[in-house]
Amino acid sequence: MTVTFVSNYINHHQIPFSNACYALWGEDYHFVQTQPMEQERLSMGWSSAGEELPYVHCLYEEEARCKELILNSDVLLAGWSGREDLIQERMKAGKLTIRISERIYREGQWKAVSPKGLLHKYREHIRFRKSPVYLLCAGAYVPSDFHLIHAYPDKMFKWGYFTELRTYTEEELLSKKAADGSVDIVFAGRFIPLKHPEYMIELAKDLKALQENNETGNRSLSGRIRIHMVGSGELEEELKAKARKYGVEDMLIFYGFQTPEQVRDIMEKCHIHIFTSNHLEGWGAVVNEAMNSGCAEVANVQAGAVPYLIRQGENGIAYPDNSYEEMKKAVIYLLEHPADRERMGLAAYQTIAGFWNASYAANELSRMITELKNGTFTPAKAGPLSPAPVISPKKMFHFMLEEKSMQKDRNKGRV
Repeated sequence: MTVTFVSNYINHHQIPFSNACYALWGEDYHFVQTQPMEQERLSMGWSSAGEELPYVHCLYEEEARCKELILNSDVLLAGWSGREDLIQERMKAGKLTIRISERIYREGQWKAVSPKGLLHKYREHIRFRKSPVYLLCAGAYVPSDFHLIHAYPDKMFKWGYFTELRTYTEEELLSKKAADGSVDIVFAGRFIPLKHPEYMIELAKDLKALQENNETGNRSLSGRIRIHMVGSGELEEELKAKARKYGVEDMLIFYGFQTPEQVRDIMEKCHIHIFTSNHLEGWGAVVNEAMNSGCAEVANVQAGAVPYLIRQGENGIAYPDNSYEEMKKAVIYLLEHPADRERMGLAAYQTIAGFWNASYAANELSRMITELKNGTFTPAKAGPLSPAPVISPKKMFHFMLEEKSMQKDRNKGRV
């Protein structure tokens, strides 16, 4: 059975999953890259070495071979590729196709009423609602977007990105983080408006003031607090200037762009990861990486990965409405409650090591394909390939709080 994944290019967020697929299917697994990686990504420390992997084929170099794989493989995994013409040709032939998609209305669901846009979505998605086409939702808001246009009824499942899995014992993980009362916080990403890196400078200012006015004598607030800023971008000089203005330069370390491996090494040393991206963030793979590194997560609920990965108060804290004040409140809670911080960090690691990793996802995908070929598919109970609930963006945070309450009741035997 041949399985082909087509996408714009392979990168470090896709290689672990593709390696796991190659381990399952061997030479019957293929990745078709439709375009070279952009220079911007290369300058950020991303590598194009994935093109040398044995299962990778480049459409712009092996056009005939790649078209054959896209059109005639037993199963096609179709990410964004810029070659919708080939995907359409396959689906029209009634061949098993599994789409992988981020949000289609991340700038606002009001766009769903556009007649021109609806015609476009009809051609790409809606008309195949009864065909053997399924949707893997790379983000918790994807089901709501596609539900608006009545596409993929009862055929939408949780999915995401699966970064490199690093494995540790509990002792190994804890040994990498300072145990002297100091706290290390990490932000990783481009310094651009949608990711709100400026929140970290405001946070440094407010935490410094909190420490200086620690009237209760809370020992958990008396240690060194350091914020690691991993990345770069258009806002970097503005951020550094603001840090100087607030007198918090000693609390911040600016690293510039780092390789994925270097980012992980920094995360391993940190106790808390803060993810401030807004609704324009389709997924947010740094959340996977930080959780795998045993960081207690503080994350904006608006980003696609957060409702799938975070169990409120168990393995992290999601905050609503892109609110700086709610984010700060969550960070202060973790600073004041080191035992909860450690517990959440360890639970975050288990979330990635147990479910949200490439090997687990590839095995569940293999099961899905086998069952679909046999005429039926039983979704997973949790994690990748479990049913993707349709929750509107405005109700997502409330939904997460309800899930937390229901879990408490289940633990008490009430549900």
